[in-house]
Amino acid sequence: MDRITKKQALTLFKSADLLGLGMTADNIRKKLHPDGTVTFIIDRNINYTNVCINKCTFCAFWRDEKDPEAYVLNRRKLFNKIKETISLGGTQILIQGGLHPGLDIDYYVDLLKTVKEKFNIHVHGFSPPEICYMADKAGFSIRKTLRILNEAGLDSIPGGGAEILSDRIREKISPKKINKGRWLEVMKEAHLTGMKTTATMMFGSIEGPEDIIEHLDAIRKLQDRTGGFTAFIPWSFQPGNTELGVRDQGLGGSKRKKTNPKSPTPNPFNAATAVEYLRVLALSRIYLDNVPNIQASWVTQGLKPAQVALRFGANDFGSTMLEENVVAAAGVKYKVSINDITTAIKSAGFQPAQRDMYYNIVPTP
Repeated sequence: MDRITKKQALTLFKSADLLGLGMTADNIRKKLHPDGTVTFIIDRNINYTNVCINKCTFCAFWRDEKDPEAYVLNRRKLFNKIKETISLGGTQILIQGGLHPGLDIDYYVDLLKTVKEKFNIHVHGFSPPEICYMADKAGFSIRKTLRILNEAGLDSIPGGGAEILSDRIREKISPKKINKGRWLEVMKEAHLTGMKTTATMMFGSIEGPEDIIEHLDAIRKLQDRTGGFTAFIPWSFQPGNTELGVRDQGLGGSKRKKTNPKSPTPNPFNAATAVEYLRVLALSRIYLDNVPNIQASWVTQGLKPAQVALRFGANDFGSTMLEENVVAAAGVKYKVSINDITTAIKSAGFQPAQRDMYYNIVPTP
């Protein structure tokens, strides 16, 4: 199949039959992964702080520095979380948090070094907004900051902070966050230094189909240059407890007063349906012909839609998520066990296999 254009992708997104779109994506998945294996990883999301100066309107997790619920995770708790992860067969920790004005690059370097001294575990951490914040505070370039963090023990970088890679949308939902160009710069520099990363997309807020295609195109173009993305993970906006969930964004609703994101509130948004999720996932598999893996998101959609996603282009079931706090803050708390994941994969007609960040299969007892 020839590479599709942005115009063709937009037409597919708007008018293609869902099952036909899914079949096309599934056929691409079969060509890329003909052995019928669906992978997953055992890891844990560790959020070292919930203090964040960005205060994104779609986020229910952030707190002000003086908020009684604000925290910076101490080392004892951090180490206990890592010990538990390893005891359950985990090979990786995903460590990320807010942009805390009281933390500088020395904090992150010391954090990485102490983790690596005590544990033999892959550290997948610090999204592009965090990397930029560290670099700006230290007066360093992105490249220098990444080199320092890599030498201290950072192994790979998650795709967080991407949301929608359209500055028109970013200015509305996260005006204090880094722009599209800086997100891509971090990923490019990481790839050029030899670090692998993932790419994500949060959809279902205020963006349109054109914005989704712009996002996919940005990922595909960078991957053409560097080949550093191991996987793409689309997931849907969860409006619960968020400022964006109660605010009109020019979509025709009535103006509403901004609310405290900590307090549950009604909202005009409905989380993306399973049908909408599958359409975006299938299109991602079709458009991103140079990204080897597409990950299903049971964290936002639940186990059954994620299982169906395996026939809509996904070949990876993501993480066991021994801990997850950011989506949970929006009131979405799907929990699955390793057995749940392997059973779902087998029931869909695939063979489950545990992997690492680089999609190497991990031998299991």
